[in-house]
Amino acid sequence: MKVLFSSSRALLTLVLLVCTASAARAEPARYELDPSHLSIGFLVEHIGYAKVQGMFRTARGSYRFDEATGALSDVRVEVDTASVFSNHTKRDEHLKGPVFLNSAEHPKMVFTATSAKRTGDRTFEIAGQLQLIGKTQPVTLQATWNKSADSPIGTGPLGGKPYVMGVSARGVFKRSAYGMSYAVANGWVGDEVHMLIEFEAVRQ
Repeated sequence: MKVLFSSSRALLTLVLLVCTASAARAEPARYELDPSHLSIGFLVEHIGYAKVQGMFRTARGSYRFDEATGALSDVRVEVDTASVFSNHTKRDEHLKGPVFLNSAEHPKMVFTATSAKRTGDRTFEIAGQLQLIGKTQPVTLQATWNKSADSPIGTGPLGGKPYVMGVSARGVFKRSAYGMSYAVANGWVGDEVHMLIEFEAVRQ
């Protein structure tokens, strides 16, 4: 009887250890955006002739992702509005000014996710809030998980090869929703802002 009890206790201990290890593996991994492989761009109509293309040169962010389940959480991306670049010095200064980004008073643009829905094997719909020039409005991103693998470049946070996840995301919002209505009425500058986001993120 004692042998049977000892065997049962050992089996129970083994099961608990396996369950604990499985739970640890199931914990969503934290990722940080790699600033050297991060592009946050935008397209805006200019008098109907063509779209002006620009980007933000400085941003940072992180999130948690579980590859097995596709669960995405804790998404937060901060963009320095004064880092805007459209390949035209005067226009860039105008964009940083009070009628557009007002970078002096609002140096950060922040996106935080409120929910994420898997729409395909590698596609997601990410609903969130975009904080811009003192106002917060809902924005939805359509994201594609391109690839996850050990990178042949660089060193990971714990040494060895970094494990990298690559993502492409797109979204649209109206700048007038944030009170940014300069040249909307006369059609000189489009109201819709198309966002183009490409990034690699390193698992921590």
